[in-house]
Amino acid sequence: MYRITRRKALNDDVTLMEIEAPCVAVKARPGQFIIFRIDEEGERIPLTIAGTNPEAGTVTIVFQKVGYTTRKLDTLRENDCLSDFVGPLGEPSHTEGIRRAAVIGGGLGVAIAWPQAKALHDAGAETELIVGFRNEKLIILQDELADACDRLTVMTDDGSNGRRGFVTDALRERLEAGAEYDAVIAIGPLPMMKAVCELTRPYGIRTIVSMNPVMIDGTGMCGGCRLTVGGETKFACVDGPDFDGHLVDFDEAIARGRMFKPQEREAMEKKHICNLTGEVR
Repeated sequence: MYRITRRKALNDDVTLMEIEAPCVAVKARPGQFIIFRIDEEGERIPLTIAGTNPEAGTVTIVFQKVGYTTRKLDTLRENDCLSDFVGPLGEPSHTEGIRRAAVIGGGLGVAIAWPQAKALHDAGAETELIVGFRNEKLIILQDELADACDRLTVMTDDGSNGRRGFVTDALRERLEAGAEYDAVIAIGPLPMMKAVCELTRPYGIRTIVSMNPVMIDGTGMCGGCRLTVGGETKFACVDGPDFDGHLVDFDEAIARGRMFKPQEREAMEKKHICNLTGEVR
């Protein structure tokens, strides 16, 4: 069993948890992920590792309440336990040789952009962070983001924080001003990552994206997380999650991501979780 040692609501929809998992904490690197189950009857859910504390033996995860399992997870409190917590899985991010980078995060992807930027910043790379949210109330980890980079830009769709626009607007502004990067790293919704890649393509800037398709076993056996990258079939769980964004077939990935929406809606309609007691009805 894997004990929840810390729980913090980052906003109404997003929660941070630290999980006691010493073996994972010691081995995990930025870019890798875990797969958890709440209990023996639960589904397997992948989440990218947002941080680790090897000394304390804890792994940080950040999740959004979007489906049945994540809503149930949000009902757990400190000292409650998860049944399974497997990892680290996937390839760690390869950032060797990057001396100047722009890390782009959108929505929940900001929680994953944070350790990526921190790793680059700690290694001495000049690191810019550009993050985007729908509105000011959804902004998360702003202090942590500021500490993980040399320059932080926070955008909101509605301008409620004073900077209206998308992350691509801010990145375009920097590129047109002459900013040069060894790499751009984009993490967030598929349409956002696709837009970043189309923006950087004419500049010939290496662009890395973190893919998080539907995943089941995390070992490459089920094939559920397959992607087309450079005309070849890849599996996000073992070949990724990081890929060359200029080679990813985003249209296919977006279409596959919509395949199970009816089943997700059906699961939410059949099972109701009481926010007060956590009881499934």
